[in-house]
Amino acid sequence: MQMYIAGRWVDKSQKIDVVNPYDGSVIDTVPKGDKQDVDAAIASAVRGATVMAKMPGYDRFLILRKAADLMNERLEEFGRTITLEEGKVIAEGRFEASRGVQTLLTSAEEAKRIHGETIPFDGAPGGAGRFGFTMRVPCGVVAAISPFNFPLNLVCHKVGPAIAAGNAVIIKPATDTPLSALKLTALLLEAGLPPEAIQCVTGAGSEIGDALCSDSRVRKITFTGSRDVGEHICHVAGLKKVTMELGSNAPVIVMPDADLNKAADAVAATGYSNAGQTCISAQRILTNNKIYGDFLDALRPKVEVMTTGNPLDEKVKMGPMIREKDAVRVGEWVEEAVRSGARLVTGGERHGTFYQPTVVADVKPEMRISCDELFGPAVAVTRFDDIDQAIALANDTIYGLSAAIFTQNLDWAMKFAREVYSGNLMINWGPQWRADLMPYGGVKDSGMGKEGPRYAVEEMTELKLVCFNLGN
Repeated sequence: MQMYIAGRWVDKSQKIDVVNPYDGSVIDTVPKGDKQDVDAAIASAVRGATVMAKMPGYDRFLILRKAADLMNERLEEFGRTITLEEGKVIAEGRFEASRGVQTLLTSAEEAKRIHGETIPFDGAPGGAGRFGFTMRVPCGVVAAISPFNFPLNLVCHKVGPAIAAGNAVIIKPATDTPLSALKLTALLLEAGLPPEAIQCVTGAGSEIGDALCSDSRVRKITFTGSRDVGEHICHVAGLKKVTMELGSNAPVIVMPDADLNKAADAVAATGYSNAGQTCISAQRILTNNKIYGDFLDALRPKVEVMTTGNPLDEKVKMGPMIREKDAVRVGEWVEEAVRSGARLVTGGERHGTFYQPTVVADVKPEMRISCDELFGPAVAVTRFDDIDQAIALANDTIYGLSAAIFTQNLDWAMKFAREVYSGNLMINWGPQWRADLMPYGGVKDSGMGKEGPRYAVEEMTELKLVCFNLGN
């Protein structure tokens, strides 16, 4: 496929192979963009931003709704593309594509709802005779930098609100998974988006990322990815708006009154989908001493029945990791924990890019499998005595994106909600749950700002104040 810059599809002699994580086959190639391509994309986006700022909200709504309709007609194509380039099983690929439709539809509705408020100046000393109101206006050029693990829906979460708000947008898709973003770009153009309102530049982030993020013509950056890359972007961004959706090591607290079967179902569902390569994947399973063994007995069989293999096979429940080196890293962290006294309950084997769904028990909080972001198909089970210790363990991390608790005790649930410092708090389900319309974002080193179309539109607009001096 070609990348899209300055109103045309562009090819280059230097290519990047897009590799199927399942078997290593090359499924396509994309151009390897450079700094000159970034400069051309930004210059075009500046022109596109002028066009978009003049476009009525209803017209932006129509474009996004048409794009959603087109995507809905091509769900199987998009789902298959996601699975081929990223490795998640086909059911998850289809589900991501269906979520992309909803994200675009919700963004479309928000294009009609951008408004300000009146300001009661007469309530301030000397404010009599003045009338004020606020206006929300587009930032201008938005840089949308997306990760590999949700190559379509997370791009929709950036592009949809950017367009709804009247911006031009430059997509920098993940190097490993650019195909979904390129197909989305073509679909938006087909839906009637002005040619220079969108750019899609493919290439290595290490080569073109700084050129994109440091340019003063880019007024807003929305990034999803690792904590370290996010911190680097913040350093080079300068004086511009940023939204950072970064990593986590999500805790799940299992209290002694929990429905253990429900808790085990949730950990199995939210700890291993997409081979654990989700920033809100269940990772630290904090389990009360009274039901510790019973919970492991409930969890183990649910994990052991997860089949791995070709993600296009409808019977397969978990696909490969994105790269073999990531599967190797997960294995090293599991082995390191076992050497330090943890216990392997099930799993622990690697074959190429596949790492078997794994449960590690008796994990100490200081072990890397617990205190860092694993981003792989293993969960670390740790004991605790009471709710205060559980909350202390949940908060004992630099991250704060999503957390969960299983209990029937309302006091414990509310204590968890009040005291666990995390952006998303789930009660009686796992941490990996997101409705695409909700405010989504983290605290601490998990980032800043919120996604979800309504909230992203606020992040992608500037607030202006207008004051009329009406006299007496």
